[in-house]
Amino acid sequence: MPSLPKTADVVIIGGGIMGVSTAYHLARRGVRDVVVLEREPFLGHGATGRCAGGVRYQFATEVNIRLSLISLPMIERFEEETGVSPQYRPIGYLFVLTRPEDVDAFRRNVDLQHRLGVQTEWLDGDEVRRRLPYMHFPDALAGTFHAKDGLADPHSLVQGYAKRAREMGAHIVTDVEVTGILVESDQVRGVRTTQGDIHTNTIVNAAGPWAGLVAQMAGVDLPITPLRRQWLTTTPLPDLPPDFPFVIDFAQALYFHPEGQGVLTGMSNPNEKPGFDQSVDPEWELVHMEAAMARLPMLAEAGVMSRVAGLYEVTPDAHPIFGATEVGGFYVVAGFSGHGFMHGPVAGLLMAEILIDGQAHTVDVSMLDAARFREGRLIREYNVV
Repeated sequence: MPSLPKTADVVIIGGGIMGVSTAYHLARRGVRDVVVLEREPFLGHGATGRCAGGVRYQFATEVNIRLSLISLPMIERFEEETGVSPQYRPIGYLFVLTRPEDVDAFRRNVDLQHRLGVQTEWLDGDEVRRRLPYMHFPDALAGTFHAKDGLADPHSLVQGYAKRAREMGAHIVTDVEVTGILVESDQVRGVRTTQGDIHTNTIVNAAGPWAGLVAQMAGVDLPITPLRRQWLTTTPLPDLPPDFPFVIDFAQALYFHPEGQGVLTGMSNPNEKPGFDQSVDPEWELVHMEAAMARLPMLAEAGVMSRVAGLYEVTPDAHPIFGATEVGGFYVVAGFSGHGFMHGPVAGLLMAEILIDGQAHTVDVSMLDAARFREGRLIREYNVV
């Protein structure tokens, strides 16, 4: 295990996709005295390693669409940049809409997507049923589909960025927990850990669902709420067609996508209480599976291969927080509300721009600062599952 340096130009707290992407993009810009701290034994075993791997262009706000327009092509060319395949599979996302209010909202969303160059298809209810003959959607009013939405592998992206960051000089240390942040005169001076202190004037909080707790150590209040989400994978389903897309029953926050020879399916619990519990809730699994089998009847023939629960890092407007805080040298890249993995590549690029250039310029994320919550500048994302 690498020893902990005593000083660093930048300390990044969190070894998931945000942390390693930021380290990689800083190193590529020449800032190589960077330390990434991960409390787990392995990188990407927090929220990143417990996500469903979806990547999409279909969002409801301009900033999220622009983040996808940069981030997803970064995933497509990830192997040539890092030497590691991201296992990107453009299977398409198909949102199925069953409520009139969602139809109206998604029409506006698709108009915005088209204006920004994302050619999402609009489907009527009959077209949804034609495309999903093995599913049961008698109540489908409409749907949207984008062919380049799909899946990628979280572990591969984390390892690829970490490998290249290390090759360029970054220190990435696992099995080390941050226990405090040293602040003097409203300026960070260092990080206190279970392996000793690191003196630094710049800290990046990339701790995902734990980012609020890390911020408290610096005297910063971040409205990031951890919420449990869970899903399962099934045994092989021989009747599953090879062109099965990522299907989202939007009203129920219920989703399905191919996983191996079976299906990965999950459903968000609207009554989930905030907290850090990452155990599977068996009662909610029964509710979920009843709804899932009603939509995909062939699930009744499948067994359960695996179960996983992880944490969303939710903000009041379902948008991330980028940039500086009221404490000098304390920066944040967190709060992605379930969309962090897909936006991890561009998020690291933008954080490198913020730290080196003073502002992000590849995508303007200045409106996603931490101050927006106390100033009432919220930007709400509708397409949250």
